[in-house]
Amino acid sequence: MNRLGASYWEGLPLGLGVELLTKDVNGVFALGKPDGVLSHPNNPRDEPRSLLAAPYQLEGEYFEWRLDGETAAQRAYLLNRLDSGTSGVLLATSSEPLAQTLRLQFKQQKVRKLYQALIFGAPTPPVQVWRDRLAIQKRDGVVRTETAGNVPAESQVRVLKIYPGTPSLALIQLEPKTGRSHQLRVQCSTRHLPIVGDATYGNFRANREFARSTGLKRLFLHSSETQFSYLWQGRTWSFKARAELPAAFEEGVRVVRR
Repeated sequence: MNRLGASYWEGLPLGLGVELLTKDVNGVFALGKPDGVLSHPNNPRDEPRSLLAAPYQLEGEYFEWRLDGETAAQRAYLLNRLDSGTSGVLLATSSEPLAQTLRLQFKQQKVRKLYQALIFGAPTPPVQVWRDRLAIQKRDGVVRTETAGNVPAESQVRVLKIYPGTPSLALIQLEPKTGRSHQLRVQCSTRHLPIVGDATYGNFRANREFARSTGLKRLFLHSSETQFSYLWQGRTWSFKARAELPAAFEEGVRVVRR
């Protein structure tokens, strides 16, 4: 079984504010992505504001770089993506065969993903299952999702905190059972519980007032935890990564409640 040397981890060209959260002996690792950072560059000009500050091969879905004094290229195969405005856990691996195995698990919905979102309003009851049928359109690289469609989407929802007052705010946990583009943002919006800072599906007037009051302008959606088990080289391995909720969530509520 191959083991990565310390030079691989020390030489990871982490993007601005990106941190290595955890790794395992097979080369699977989790990175913590700040809001505003791209999961991968779409062209070389995007590299400075991407997850890794390195060239990215769209066809193979991997970053590639070279360590000082070495001719062999190092690679990190991206396993999932987050919108640039969403912070939190992103997964990658150094191994192409393992990347193929784990990408299939994402496709087969065998990966548990937990998100936290700050929303306007609060769901009642505090624990729910949301089921919708979405229509997803992609034009010129831009994704737009609506609820009038035939693509099934399901999420489990739990209220974590309620912040009474004006505006009414709540911190909720979202666990998508399906992985549709913009699923969580649209499911919140269609129930009149828009995510704070959502510039596409949100409450634009409330967003402007929140940003004016707090000085914070971001999408308040965070990928907090990802976990799964996988079979590799005759053995079952478990992997779990967690990214702490950014301070902006509590700070925003505290400032707007002054």
